[in-house]
Formats: sequence, structure tokens, C-alpha cells
Amino acid sequence: MISETYKAMLQQKSVIRNLAEAAGERAKVIGAANVFDYSLGNPSVPAPQKFTDVMIRLLQEKNPMELHGYSPTLGIPSVKAKIAESLNRRFDMNYGPEHIFPTSAAAAALAHAFRAVTQPGDEILTFAPFFPEYNPYVNLTGAKLKVVPADTTSFQINFEAFEEMLTEKVTAILVNTPNNPSGAVYSAETLTKLADILRKKSSQYGHDIFLISDEPYREIVFDGKKQPYVSKFYANTIACYSFSKALSLPGERIGYLAVNPACPDAATIVNMCGQISRGIGHNCPTSLLQLAVAEVLDETSDFSVYEKNRNLIYDCLVDIGFDVVKPEGTFYIFPKALEEDAVAFSQKALAYDLVLVPADSFGCPGYFRMAYCIDTEKVERSLPVLRKFAHEVYGK
Repeated sequence: MISETYKAMLQQKSVIRNLAEAAGERAKVIGAANVFDYSLGNPSVPAPQKFTDVMIRLLQEKNPMELHGYSPTLGIPSVKAKIAESLNRRFDMNYGPEHIFPTSAAAAALAHAFRAVTQPGDEILTFAPFFPEYNPYVNLTGAKLKVVPADTTSFQINFEAFEEMLTEKVTAILVNTPNNPSGAVYSAETLTKLADILRKKSSQYGHDIFLISDEPYREIVFDGKKQPYVSKFYANTIACYSFSKALSLPGERIGYLAVNPACPDAATIVNMCGQISRGIGHNCPTSLLQLAVAEVLDETSDFSVYEKNRNLIYDCLVDIGFDVVKPEGTFYIFPKALEEDAVAFSQKALAYDLVLVPADSFGCPGYFRMAYCIDTEKVERSLPVLRKFAHEVYGK
């Protein structure tokens, strides 16, 4: 007998993937250059040349067994040490290799973190707008994801709603900053207030409340700013990181989980991750990629393209008359649709070959997401089309 749970999920495919597939089919008819596809957050800038050089050198010089054999269950010790040293230097932390667990990118890090700090029936709170895949990521563990409504004025945390929902059943809070889909960067003030509430409620309820920080966009911040390091604010923090966005390596599936050394159970949680892997099949990310990223920990791709695209799109949206908060990071922008039904709005945009993602599944009905990780030339060509769509359909 097949699983009814996963069979039912066949009818609940990602709206992002569905639109990306539709864009691909349309591209076969009119050419990809003429489809303005803002659906998928697939990094468009190349990986740093240093990463390519490191990969070539490792393949030419290293023993094949070291590159292609199984890594230890908890990761390659030298890689864990280098990650810890980099985090300590950049963020004034005190990690050791025993606090680091290499994973198959951030999704696998989250899969381990959720299982490490919840029991079936526990609740995890996250904040709208949020990445829709958090629903299966959490709910298929036996825990339950609950979503705090958005503060749409700034996309910082809606603390009034948060405190109402922070009951004794909550064992973890899931944050994503810089945020997909809003591009918001949680400020030090926001993170300080969040940490204060978690300490107070942990004491009141008599159990730890963990903060799980999903950080694939940590380095993609604009206007010369930086993302405050979430783990600095709260001892019981588990950082889940991916090199997919910082190094433009989404297909390589490499990242790590880092437990704050100030957490009393930090080393135990990492050791537990080795056991969690046995149950979910995320054992041992590729040895070659572990060794390669360990040599480029301070490198990033060139994000100036994303910042330029953000400025072009934001200025155009504001000029047309959209209600939109200017993103501080990532490569997403999150305007309010020109009608209440964002799904209908996005369907109408398809007639202009504009692929825009309605945000109902992101926890913000009435909004839509644009992933502007595309060539600037294509952004520039899309803006007159966006203006035409807004004018002809909505009189803007």
C-alpha cells in the first residue's frame, strides 16, 4: 500500500515550480528571451573563480578516495574546524568543530534542526511572509508549523501577534533573515527583542525554546549594510546555512548546521544530528564539496547585479503606484498586487509573459514575489511590459 500522505501532496505542488514550468513551456513557443520569468530563486551570477580553481586543483592533486569516499558521519574534521574559525573571525563567536555539522545545504540542516528540538505534537512558529516549503519541512516531522501574521509595514516581526501565539506547546522559532520573499533584514533591535521574549518564555514554561535561523541569504545585503548574526543574540540558536546563494552553488547541495556554543546542549545536538541522518537519509554530504567550500569561506559571488536589479525594479514599481517595501537583501521583492486576489493578478500578468508568484502560500494573500536573479538587460526590457500590464489592466 502506498503512502496516502505523499500521494495527497501530488495535488499540492509548489506554485513557484508550477509557474517556472509554465514559463519553460512558453519559452519553447516565443523564446526564453521574451518570457520575463521572475518565478524561481536560482542564482544568476557565476560562482567565484576561486571556487572553480579550487575544484580543479583538488581533482588534480588529491587522492580520489579522499575526494570521493564517504566522509565521517559528523563531517570532515578539518572542514568543520575551518568553518568554525571563519564564523568566529567574522561574527565574534566561539565555535569549535564540535559545534558544526556539514549538510546537504540549508534544507537538510533544517531537517536535522527540527528533529533535534521537537517531539511529535510540538509547535514551531515562523513569521509571514515565509518560504512555503517550511510547511512540509516541519509538518512531516510530526511537529506543527504555526505562522505569525506579517507586519506588512516593514516585514519585521509582528511582536503583538507573536506573543499571543507563543504558548507552552512551542519548542522552536524559525526565522529567515534576510527574508525570502520580502527581502527584509531583521535589525539588531528586532533580534534583541525576540531573544528577550524567548528567554522570558523559556523560564516561564520551564523548557528551552530554540531559535532556528535559516540563513542562505546571509551575505546578500545591500546599501553597504550587514545582516546581524542571529546567534549572537540568543544562546539556544541553531544556524542553518547554505552556500547555494553566497557562492551561486544551488545544485551542489552543500551547507552546514552550527549550534551556538553558548547552548548547554550544543555538542550533544551535533552528535544527535549524526543519528537523525540515519533516519532521514541525509548522511554525509559529498566529500569533494566539503573540502572545496572550506577553502572559499570568505568568498562570495558578485552581488552588485542583484542590487542594481533591485533598484531598477523598485523604482519602477513605486513610479507605477505599487505598494512595496524596499528590500534590504536577497534577490526578491514583494509588492502588493493591484487587486485583492494575487492569484488572479498573476494569471493576468501571464498574458503579458510576466511570470509573477502570488504570495498566498507565503502567508501574505494579496502580495506577489518577484525573484530578480536574472540578467539586468532582461530586467530593463521587462519594465515597459510591466508598465503596459499595469496600465492596460488596472489603469495605472
